[in-house]
Amino acid sequence: MSRILRPVSGNGGGGAARRPAKNEMGVRSHRKFRSPSWKMGGVICVVRDITARKEVEEEIRKLNEDLERHALELSVANKELEAFSYSVSHDLRTPLTRIYSAGQALQEEYAACLDETGRFFVRTICEASEHMEELIDALMVLSRVTSKEMRDEEVDLSGLAREIAAELQLTQTDRQVEFVLNPGIKANGDEQLLRVALENLLENAWKYTRQVPIARIEFGVIEHHGRKVYFVRDNGAGFDMRDADKLFIPFQRLHHSKDFPGTGVGLATVQRIIYRHCGRVWGEGEVCKGATFYFTLK
Repeated sequence: MSRILRPVSGNGGGGAARRPAKNEMGVRSHRKFRSPSWKMGGVICVVRDITARKEVEEEIRKLNEDLERHALELSVANKELEAFSYSVSHDLRTPLTRIYSAGQALQEEYAACLDETGRFFVRTICEASEHMEELIDALMVLSRVTSKEMRDEEVDLSGLAREIAAELQLTQTDRQVEFVLNPGIKANGDEQLLRVALENLLENAWKYTRQVPIARIEFGVIEHHGRKVYFVRDNGAGFDMRDADKLFIPFQRLHHSKDFPGTGVGLATVQRIIYRHCGRVWGEGEVCKGATFYFTLK
């Protein structure tokens, strides 16, 4: 909308347009013009209504403030959770050590005084203590991967996978497992954290292929919509896709612990590491036909 707000006299007097009040949202600009005789003829003022723009800017400002507040609250909550996890893990070790030591003493020095039922109870105490120790260690790892300072460097994922595979093969030399580890796979990220993620994924594949006569575990990368997607695939027990939403929940297990022992924290740890690398992780599987876990990085 444009109009002449105020004419000026030929000698150039006046001519300044009124500035908008504080509660007005607008921009006014003016330009003097002259008559054919080159005398000042008036001022043309252009008024642009920027109310909508100001409202959007205000909304963005409020959203940014809310985002900063939520980020601060999340940071505080994460620190409190890390402190709680560390405290619980640390404080549980002392009584657990005492329980385990007492159980071991009963098992080694007083076994002859116990009947079969008594020996069963002592074994149960020792086995439960060992499992609790594993859970505490898993909680500590979960806490550390959340709080560890990130480093950005080029990481040889293929090299890490080869090292982990070699370590796994040493744990059970009688198993027939074919590792297919594609060479030359590299990514940017924190090497220590990515090693922990690969360890959990490959150990998971190793564990769930234990009942397969000839197991096959593969690590590789594919291109999807112009982005690299890394994967660990196995031909083991697999899982029902209806339970896929439970895969990354801490302590949630899709298989019985008697068949596949573990803590139920490994995949949750993987998820936290991948999230810290601004990526995503998901799993696909079929019962008795294996599973594939995919992940992306920033």
